[in-house]
Amino acid sequence: MKDKILNFLNLILVADVFFVFAIFGWFAIAVAGRSTGVNLGFDLWYSLWQPVFNPALGILMGGAILSGIINQVSKRLNPK
Repeated sequence: MKDKILNFLNLILVADVFFVFAIFGWFAIAVAGRSTGVNLGFDLWYSLWQPVFNPALGILMGGAILSGIINQVSKRLNPK
């Protein structure tokens, strides 16, 4: 059961990492566009920061910490 939960958590974290990379790519392109005067969606990106992107970063950080804690506890309980 623990392995299934860890596999599911890792799957979610991998998907979230790619989502965060996409967010960063969009941000970089939008800032570059804004500096040249071309509208590439910076205002839309900024409006989605609080409701979408901020929780995605929080899930990524929390999941990474939780995964690390679970792995350390497992190592200490089942030393091989």
